Amino acid sequence: MTVKTRFAPSPTGRLHVGNARTALVNWLYARAHGGVMQLRIDDTDRERSREDYVAGVLADLDWLGIPADESFRQTERADRHAAAFERLVACGRLYPCYETPEELSARRAAQLAAGRPPVYDRAALALSDADRAALEAEGHRPHWRFRLDDRETSWEDLVRGRIDVHAGSLSDPVLIRADGASTYTLATVVDDAETGVTHVIRGEDHITNTAAQIQLFHALGAAEPHFGHLAWLLDAGGAGLSKRVGSLAVAELREDGMEPLAVAAFLARLGTSDAIEPVAGLDELVASFDISRFGRAAARFDPADLVQLNARQIRRLDAEGVRAPLVGLGVPDELVAPFWDAVSGNIERIAEAGRWWQVVAGPVTPVIEVDETSQAVLAAARDTLPPEPWDETTWSAWTRGIQGLTGVKGRGLFRPLRLALTAAEHGPELKKLLPMIGAARAAARLSGQDA
Repeated sequence: MTVKTRFAPSPTGRLHVGNARTALVNWLYARAHGGVMQLRIDDTDRERSREDYVAGVLADLDWLGIPADESFRQTERADRHAAAFERLVACGRLYPCYETPEELSARRAAQLAAGRPPVYDRAALALSDADRAALEAEGHRPHWRFRLDDRETSWEDLVRGRIDVHAGSLSDPVLIRADGASTYTLATVVDDAETGVTHVIRGEDHITNTAAQIQLFHALGAAEPHFGHLAWLLDAGGAGLSKRVGSLAVAELREDGMEPLAVAAFLARLGTSDAIEPVAGLDELVASFDISRFGRAAARFDPADLVQLNARQIRRLDAEGVRAPLVGLGVPDELVAPFWDAVSGNIERIAEAGRWWQVVAGPVTPVIEVDETSQAVLAAARDTLPPEPWDETTWSAWTRGIQGLTGVKGRGLFRPLRLALTAAEHGPELKKLLPMIGAARAAARLSGQDA
């Protein structure tokens, strides 16, 4: 059996990190087992589905490096969903219901007020043929529910172990809306069964759906896939993530300068017992992937933790890995390697290197402190500025000479020099920056001139 997982987003909003985590886990599980991942665009909600959201899903998956092996849209298979509906009607598992949304909402409220679970009471089963005919003559159109068997449904969950759900705690799911459109429940079961999906890995909010869907698989004469339900992913404040409110959209992480490999490493191990560390590539994540490591408790996605990981991830990049973006920031090709060596330990995003290239190439407005010690250090620095060419030994030799002339050392020596040369109190090692700043700019800055 070839393992086939699927990621099935609805194109009703931008992918947030919870969606991305589900996609990534499905991709990793498939790759770890020599299988494939299917992308199924669940666009049965025609009113809210949008083409720009479909494009966004594809762009986000490509950016993360986990494009699907096959893809389709659910609306392309409407004929297969309709055929399954006819089969279920023929075998007596579907029944028409005529309640309006307002009536159903009122019943649920009454049940909750009485301390009972808000489960559909199957009132429509008591309607006679004459009752149904009368309702339809009045213009009512039925929605169709799948009649669940009154039994316990059990499965061995890939994440949570054995799960038992009794049908008595569930409402008979609606499979066809009053407008004749298939619902998620019917479409997803038909598509999973007919396209060979072997493993369904999704969020824990689908557990009750799974119990009903297993019965639907059986009613259609199909074997159910293996199921795994990941614990929820929460934001840093402990709230659930939602596309509708734009929670931590993947596109925002990309725009914020996060590296796709850092995001993948973060999501792949968030909620597991594994340490979240930088990785050499997605193959490393595949090799170490084990879905049983995911815990049952909700995990929190803290952007600050991702930023820290991103900083560690980019420090693993060599000059070739950042040549294109650095050249785009204005760094000359021949200086990419020494510049990256100088600044990579002082940035959290590659784009932040642009600030330090500005320090190298200017213009920079130097910060000149007027206290006596600083003025003495800067005067000695101007007098002893060594001739070029400069290398990484220049800084230490030059500052030793300044110390010998002034008797100043430590912070009193290095602070005024750094402020004058870089206009910043902290930053990359000056022994590495100084040769790229060069003698002309250094001399001008030591004199308080923009350079």
